[in-house]
Amino acid sequence: MTKTRTLWGGRFKDSPDETFARFNNSFSFDKRLFAADMRASLAHLDGLYNAGVLTKRDASKIRTGLKTLLKQADFDGDFFDDSDAEDVHSFIESKLIQIIGDTGKRLHTGRSRNDQVATAFRLWLRDEIDEISALAAAVQTTLLDTADRHKKAVLPGYTHLQRAQPVLWAHWCLAYFEMFSRDRRRLGEARRAVNIMPLGSAALAGTSFPIDREAVAKELDFDGVSSNSLDAVSDRDFAVEFTSACSLVMVHLSRIAEDLILYCSNEFSFVTLSDSVSSGSSLMPQKKNPDALELIRGKAGRIFGHNAALLAMLKGLPLAYNKDMQEDKEAVFDTVDTVKICLQAAAMVLNNVYLNEKTTLAAATKGYLNATELADYLVKKGVPFRTAHDTVGQAVLFGLEHGKELHELSLDELRQFSDKIDLDVFDALDLKQTLASKNQTGGTSPERVYEALAAARKKIGK
Repeated sequence: MTKTRTLWGGRFKDSPDETFARFNNSFSFDKRLFAADMRASLAHLDGLYNAGVLTKRDASKIRTGLKTLLKQADFDGDFFDDSDAEDVHSFIESKLIQIIGDTGKRLHTGRSRNDQVATAFRLWLRDEIDEISALAAAVQTTLLDTADRHKKAVLPGYTHLQRAQPVLWAHWCLAYFEMFSRDRRRLGEARRAVNIMPLGSAALAGTSFPIDREAVAKELDFDGVSSNSLDAVSDRDFAVEFTSACSLVMVHLSRIAEDLILYCSNEFSFVTLSDSVSSGSSLMPQKKNPDALELIRGKAGRIFGHNAALLAMLKGLPLAYNKDMQEDKEAVFDTVDTVKICLQAAAMVLNNVYLNEKTTLAAATKGYLNATELADYLVKKGVPFRTAHDTVGQAVLFGLEHGKELHELSLDELRQFSDKIDLDVFDALDLKQTLASKNQTGGTSPERVYEALAAARKKIGK
């Protein structure tokens, strides 16, 4: 085992208790920050050299050592194994000293693990946010593809899980497209919160070395530098904002999963999932279960929990850095991993969803889904809406008692409820007209929906 010295042992006589060391160490999970920390270290090295803190020889030697470590990490599968490092930062420093000797001890000049950790964490998370946003965009593209496969299909829209009014399947797809558009906007806002550089804040009071923080930030593609060193090393708002944004991503993934779980049940039979995204039962041979969708729905709670955990961790902390903040990593790491796999699974499922158009059409023409159209028809004939609403309610009750839909009632049967009703009522109650009448911006008329699909394609660039 490679023995790694601690970064703080000089003031201590005894070694840490073995149990405490295991409890205190974070290397098992924060080693995934290795590449980000190395990038930040190279920029910090430039800052030290440009400030005249390091000689050209020492800076060159350290740079060579860091780049050697990067190559070793890429090609040595066992690079991170068998180490008792406290965290990834002490691991890197120890490895650097092994390669170049005592010159490696100069790299940590002017910084603390407090600003080092925060900087590496932000660099890493920034890239992950970009990946998550791209995966959300892929789900949006898949939604548009799913809409185009059944562009003219109609299904019932629901309120209170009761059939309400007919809508186009593509309109349903576009509703989720809009949700993921908002998610990507929120992820962009979270990225901007992440993209502020704390490096140069040192432990809490700032550094006494004349490092050009703005130049280092520019090298690392940060938008700017932190304004207060106390705040910079103890700020994890960006982690909360990120997990909050991801919580809403998971809300929307869970909602689309719930819809499809219902729609693929025998009670609905609106959609069929391909075998590639379904599973069976170990006991019941006939079963075909939507496990991928159920897992998406179930995993949403994990992300909500991580967001709540970060808030609870931060709420009682005094300034500045406290070890409690080590708990931010696993919460954010698991959020990243879970959201990414759920987005990938959602896109996979949507690519394997097939709409049973005859079933959805039949469902959209039963259950008095054109009742609002009859009320609107009466309003256009001069009847106050509230009166029209009551009149149509009576007609629906009559239809229920006689086993007929509104459009199946005769003209005489309809006229007993209002003398304003004439033959043109059957045009108003026709499904095509019902859809076409919803022609305002955002409505479900084919004209508006096809325009929205084209606009969405343009927006997403695919």
